[in-house]
Amino acid sequence: MRSDTETSVVGDATQHRIALTGATGMLGRHLLDEFLAWPNTRVLALLRAGSSFVTSRPAPACERVDFQDRDALASVLKAFQPTVVVHCAATGMQQPRPGWEELVSANVTLSARLCELTASIPGCHFVFVGSGLAYRDQGRPLREDDSLDSRHPYGATKAAADQLVQAIAAETGLRLTVVRPFSFTGPGDRGTKLFPALLRAAAERRPLALSPGDQVRDHCAVSDVASGIALAVARRRELPAETQVFNFGSGSTETLRQLIEGVVAELGLDVTLQFGARDYAPQEPRHLVADTTRARQLLQWRPRTNLAHAIWQLARESYPSLNLNQPRRAP
Repeated sequence: MRSDTETSVVGDATQHRIALTGATGMLGRHLLDEFLAWPNTRVLALLRAGSSFVTSRPAPACERVDFQDRDALASVLKAFQPTVVVHCAATGMQQPRPGWEELVSANVTLSARLCELTASIPGCHFVFVGSGLAYRDQGRPLREDDSLDSRHPYGATKAAADQLVQAIAAETGLRLTVVRPFSFTGPGDRGTKLFPALLRAAAERRPLALSPGDQVRDHCAVSDVASGIALAVARRRELPAETQVFNFGSGSTETLRQLIEGVVAELGLDVTLQFGARDYAPQEPRHLVADTTRARQLLQWRPRTNLAHAIWQLARESYPSLNLNQPRRAP
């Protein structure tokens, strides 16, 4: 849900023509809804062959394109003439994880290709959706100027892409915004990730095996991350032309165990949690928390959704048989 301030900023904006990748994913789906609510705006969803997306609004224009075909991608962008390209597509957080070749192709090569093509479109703005996992663990909340040298497979490829798009922007004069979301969930979350796994275990009436849970973790509602990225697009020309970088996260320093137990209690979820039943994930950071000072000061953004409410929304969508308490919406 956007605030009155956010709505007025978008309402006063000049017309946008937004090309969006990753519209079939959780974050892309929510970004699509954000952009489709803007007046005087055209949205083009760039999709892989055979993919489809979910939106609560009338479907936007879409173009199925082979992302490996540079000429085809260039042709689509040239015909649409976007004012903004938002690159949200990525892979690597699902299990089993894709191999390194696929990770590099999807997360690094495609990002550099899209960035370079965007630089050839006069006046176009490129928004790269990176990841908080790109940072090296500092044992404290992470700032945008902290080192990007993660050893996490997904994080490492996002770090490489992050550095490449910044180099391309520096060389070409491209207006670039890098956003680094930390962990998020809500409607559209699926697969083997934490909160879909938690709800699935409850629905199947079986215990959930977890790591010890002493990792410090920052989790946010996906709707809040999407609204932050939308603000970064809407307010970009109010900021200096050089590359802008923003973290999006809750800033919470709870341990994962505290977080999960709090959500379970708030939802009244009937599930047995087996902390310590499995090992930590390989290369998993022990402290992953966002410092969101820049987003708060420059974008007037802050999280507006209680995490348990976002998980309740996910349960209503994916596991409607679960009888859960409805948590408060505000954090």
